[in-house]
Amino acid sequence: MRRLPIRSPKGRVATPTIWVRSARHASLPDVDPQNWPPVSVVMPVRNEEKHLVAAVQRIMDQAYPGEVEVIIALAPSKDRTAEVAAEIVRQHPQVRVVDNPRGWTPVGLNLAIAEARHDILVRVDGHGELTDGYITLAVQVMAETGAANVGGVMDAQGRTPFEQTVAVAYTSRLGLGNSTFHLVRSPAGPSDSVYLGVFRRGPLAEVGGFDETMRRAQDWELNHRLRKAGHTVWFDPRLRVTYRPRSTMKALARQFYETGQWRREVVRRHPETATLRYLAPPIATAGVAVGSVVAPVGILGLLGRGPLARVRWLAVLATLAIAAPIGYAAIVTAGAALLRRELPWRVRWRLPAVLACMHLSWGAGFLRGLKR
Repeated sequence: MRRLPIRSPKGRVATPTIWVRSARHASLPDVDPQNWPPVSVVMPVRNEEKHLVAAVQRIMDQAYPGEVEVIIALAPSKDRTAEVAAEIVRQHPQVRVVDNPRGWTPVGLNLAIAEARHDILVRVDGHGELTDGYITLAVQVMAETGAANVGGVMDAQGRTPFEQTVAVAYTSRLGLGNSTFHLVRSPAGPSDSVYLGVFRRGPLAEVGGFDETMRRAQDWELNHRLRKAGHTVWFDPRLRVTYRPRSTMKALARQFYETGQWRREVVRRHPETATLRYLAPPIATAGVAVGSVVAPVGILGLLGRGPLARVRWLAVLATLAIAAPIGYAAIVTAGAALLRRELPWRVRWRLPAVLACMHLSWGAGFLRGLKR
């Protein structure tokens, strides 16, 4: 066996953890009902005490005809995730745990993949719950399409009113733009990226596995490298994974801020990935921020106060900057009104604030970027 290095920026090589056993990893799975290929489910988890049992149970309930093993990559957690994982291992012999002392998701994924014994690799997160028949359908689609990665829809579902609001925002074009795997009506076919994914080990190892320097957006970055290497990433809307959204506004803001930071890093490494959909949030955030600061100065100038009091034309121009935050608020409010017609009132009144939190946090993170 040999190890492949993981690609990282500026020619650096991150910790190598992807194993390639033989050329047979590049072959398509055999979907003969009498000989279903074994699969390995890889799960990077951290602080998932509340969700881990449900996530693993949905894997156990898959009724996949072939063998299924589960590898949990356990990061240092502040809750009882380690104890919950240990209890799961005691109850299910097909589940194993590997330690992920660094804690980062891509590191955990590579560690779990290195531990996995099979060639078909199913990614599941601690917040995700596979729908019935997910693995069986994914293996069939993989055989039919020859794709290196197959995935479907992130089916966001909340339990509390706030989580339900976030779920509505996730699955709307106003919330996350025209992202294929967030929209259940997207057609099947080749895609830039998919949610989570079911991989063939060969192509995954060929491109170096998950980049361990990418704390977030590692799935999108990996799929970009797979496509650049000539492989297919395939989206099928029949494949769904139930996702549990963040439960507080603070947690949601932090999630989207960090995602924006790392999306900027993807654009820095791969400039060709910069599209209007990814640039819209930072443009909106910059406009709202500038307008909110400049407009009050202009208004004071029109009232004969402040630094623009003697330059009336400039005060008028500065005052017009108020159009940016007001216009953004109007667009979000009107868009939310169109989305919320048949929603419970506890969701309806939260929706504009949740949409703004997602947009502006993402945009601020993108504008801030990563500390160097």
